[in-house]
Amino acid sequence: MSDSMPRPQVEGQGIHAESTAPQTDEPAAPQAYESAAPQPYEPAAPAPLGVQRVPTGNAGVDAQLERLADADHLPADGHLEVYEDVHRGLRDALTALDARPAPAPAGPLPSPSYNHRS
Repeated sequence: MSDSMPRPQVEGQGIHAESTAPQTDEPAAPQAYESAAPQPYEPAAPAPLGVQRVPTGNAGVDAQLERLADADHLPADGHLEVYEDVHRGLRDALTALDARPAPAPAGPLPSPSYNHRS
């Protein structure tokens, strides 16, 4: 071993290398990543999710499903208003289904045939 290399010193149970770095009272130079100014966060622009909306055959429900497309062009904080509006519309459509009277029978009811013997 050469004399220019630091030699380990044994203290207690552990081995510690001698420090060859000069001791100064000045703080260490900042790392490169610390000197860069933080970049402001910019969220991505609104974009459609590409979810297909399949018509249900009920005009009221289909109109509400189409309303969901409005959220595709809004930032996330605007989605809640659209979702609440669609929820109200779907709830109203379901309530209207419950309020409809039952459909009338398709034809006349068959009359029972009685065989009366006198």
